[in-house]
Amino acid sequence: QVQLVESGGGLVQPGGSLRLSCAASGFTSSSYYMAWFRQAPGKEREFVAAISWSDSNTYYPHSVEGRFTISRDNAKNTVYLQMNSLKPEDTAVYYCAADQSKATIFLSPDYWGKGTLVIVSS
Repeated sequence: QVQLVESGGGLVQPGGSLRLSCAASGFTSSSYYMAWFRQAPGKEREFVAAISWSDSNTYYPHSVEGRFTISRDNAKNTVYLQMNSLKPEDTAVYYCAADQSKATIFLSPDYWGKGTLVIVSS
């Protein structure tokens, strides 16, 4: 059974940094794409970043490119999201997701974690 468990959320001041972690289990990670999404209060869920386990190609929307970095540790079966220069509009619940298909990882991944809350506020 696929399980994704996020951690690392919290309160951070504008301009600060935070690193989220997603521990994955129950599947052969080398064949999956992994992604981060976020959902702010009153807004739709938004794609934030994705990475291929096999070749480490990464994907970002313009809203976070240059500030967020997705990476993975194969040995630990863990994906990270390093977030720098955080803004109040980055406040959201951040979700880890997994899917075997590049076609669907950006929109509707098969597997989701329960999320971790990030609040950017002074």
